[in-house]
Amino acid sequence: MKGKFISLEGGEGSGKTTAIHFIQKWLESHNIPYLMTREPGGTPLSEEIRQLILTPREETVNDVTELLLVFAARAQHLSEKIQPALEKGIWVISDRFLDSSYVYQGKARGGDFAMLDQLATWVVGDNKPDATLLLDISVELGQERVVQRQHQDRLDKESLSFHQKVRDGFLERANADPERIKIVDASLSLEAVQKQIEEQLLQLNNAWSGDV
Repeated sequence: MKGKFISLEGGEGSGKTTAIHFIQKWLESHNIPYLMTREPGGTPLSEEIRQLILTPREETVNDVTELLLVFAARAQHLSEKIQPALEKGIWVISDRFLDSSYVYQGKARGGDFAMLDQLATWVVGDNKPDATLLLDISVELGQERVVQRQHQDRLDKESLSFHQKVRDGFLERANADPERIKIVDASLSLEAVQKQIEEQLLQLNNAWSGDV
């Protein structure tokens, strides 16, 4: 029996890190084996690529360069970490996955969606999440949270219009695939956000238990 694959998505400051900590505790309380990971990253090589992508630099990073680096990291991540865990019946929780590429490198950067589709087919194939939790929050509130961070990466420092495109892109994908992508209102209280997440986890666990 394969494990469940859950990705968390959302714009900057949406609270994914806090949500991931809650999910981790929930899985432990239900004795579900799990693996926490992130994109770009997740393996030593992929983490090195992550640093290349996110490090602020004077040189302008070409959009295609960024896109290919993200998918290079993803190919390594899938083969070395995600697929082996799922085959062992371990749940995989990933902070970002394929949807982020369509939103950041596609919608926000005006990328070539035909190229994205080709890369997704080649690198990801059928290895898509069983569920994606989209933490949705206004750009203004998200940026208020971002400025409080000690360390801001290259994406944190993008323009407000860029971050608005990111939010719009995620919502468009959620509307196009509502069965997989579940919108979590991240502007509510912490308790209310966690309740929304728990509802989705319960549904996945019930389906998973039924597969036993």
